[in-house]
Order: sequence, then C-alpha cells, then structure tokens
Amino acid sequence: METISSRSGNRLRNKRHTKRKDLYGWLFAMPAILGLLIFTLGPMLYSLYMSFTDYTGSNSPTFTGLDNYKRMFSGEDQYFYKSLAVTFYFVILSVPTGIIYSFLLAILLNQNVKGKAVFRTIFYLPSIVPIIAISFIWLWLLNPDLGLANELLRSLGLPGSQWIFGEKTVVPSLALMNLWTTGGTMIIFLAGLQDIPRSLYEAIEMDGGTRLDKLRHITIPLMTPTIFFNLIMGIINGFQVFSQAYVMTNGGPNNASLFYVFYLYREAFQFSRMGSASAIAWVLFAIIMILTYVVFRTSNKWVYYEGDGAR
Repeated sequence: METISSRSGNRLRNKRHTKRKDLYGWLFAMPAILGLLIFTLGPMLYSLYMSFTDYTGSNSPTFTGLDNYKRMFSGEDQYFYKSLAVTFYFVILSVPTGIIYSFLLAILLNQNVKGKAVFRTIFYLPSIVPIIAISFIWLWLLNPDLGLANELLRSLGLPGSQWIFGEKTVVPSLALMNLWTTGGTMIIFLAGLQDIPRSLYEAIEMDGGTRLDKLRHITIPLMTPTIFFNLIMGIINGFQVFSQAYVMTNGGPNNASLFYVFYLYREAFQFSRMGSASAIAWVLFAIIMILTYVVFRTSNKWVYYEGDGAR
C-alpha cells in the first residue's frame, strides 16, 4: 500500500511540475505572442475590413462591399494592371539573376585562397548599407550624362544608355542594381556550400571527374534546398520592392517603374484612398501566397534532400 501511495504521489508531483513548466513557457512566450496578435494579426484583420470600405483617413469608414476590388479588376483603375505587369517583369528579371549571381559568387568565395575573409566582407558589406543610400549612389552612377556607367561604356567604344531615365531600360537597370544587395543571399549559399561533405568531391576526383562534374553532380543537387529557400525569399522581396522607385524614379518615366507597392503607397498617402490601398495590399498578399504555394508544390521535382531523395 505504501509503494502504491508513493508512486501515486510521484505521479502527482510530476504532473504539477509539468504544468508549472508549461506555465513558465507560456509566460516567457507571451510577449512574442502578444506582439504577433497586437502588431501583426490585429492590423491585418483591420486592413481586411478597411478594404471593404471607402475610408480616406479623415472620414468614418462606410462599408461598400467589393467596390474597391471591382474597381481594380474591372480596369477602372488604369494603374492596377500596369503596376502588376511592371512588378512581375522586375521579379522575372531580378530573382533568377540575383540567385545565379550570388550562387556563383559564393562558389568563388568558398575557394581556399588567401584573404578570403576580406573578400567575403567586401562583397557582403553593400547588403547592410541602407537602401536609400544605395539608391542615391546608383542614381549618380546611372546618370546618362555624367554617370560612371555610361563613361565606362564610352571608354569601350559602346553606346551609352538612358538607364533609369528610359521606359524600356528602367526596370532592367533596377534589376541590375539589385545585384548590389545580394550579399545576404550569398552568405546563405556560402553556408550551404560549407555543409557539403568534402568526401563527395574526393570521390569524384578519384573517378577522374572535372570541376564541371563536381558542380553538376554534387554542388547543385545538394544546394537545391538552399536555392529553394532563396527563391521563396527572392519572390517575396521582389514583389515588395519600393524604395528604388520612390527615391530614383518616382514611378517613371511614364509609369514604367510603377511597382505594385509604390502604387499602393500612392493610393494610401497621395490620394488618401485608404480603403482602396487596403484592397491592393490584400491582393498582393494573395499573389505572394499563390506563388509561394506553387513553388512549394513543384519543389518535389527538383529539390533534393540528402538521405531522403527528392522532397
């Protein structure tokens, strides 16, 4: 009877101890949970409600149903589809080039050469410079008359470009500028490269394989999870580009760089159409969610996880 009572008492004490630990866990997590509810989910739900109103920031919101969404998708708002096209064009240009550039850069910086830490720092530093400062620097570099970019082209006997001041060249120019800020992506690739076992490369060397064989059969397959992550982040960041258009082009010339978030900003803070801006924001949220879902669904065909095969 004493043994049974002792076991029962131990179970009771363990149960109380577990509940106490759970309580402490919730208390420590509570600031993050409250921050998520108050500063993220709360404003999101409020903006969803605002998207069904005619709120301008100075009036009482009046429920208008789907009018804001009808105005966008019907073509009544001439800038909606224009901004979507410009943003998709930028994402199509900037995301693949950014991933390829940062991946090749990471491979170079992963080589066992003297002073590689210095080179890694040099290539990473631009990514921590504020985007506003970078935009002003590139505004000077891409100046058609006095900019360094055209001076280099002329010194090579090549014609200059209008860069951000031409309708056809503004988005490619901003995509080129985006390569300047790929240091973070490069670091992620570099971490993934250092996680690849050296023994795999040695096995290919013993079989007479070349560097191209290493890249094709080892590096790229084992880096696909990292490529997958950077692809998702690139798509999300690409659709939220704003500062370049705000500082450098103001959406021009002739709305050729009217990015979606800059269009949202104009609706909210220039034209005081907060309800319409909220609807625009939720359409952007839906687009990013759909594209992310598509990438996840197709990842099992090209993402390789060591030990498990394809995802």
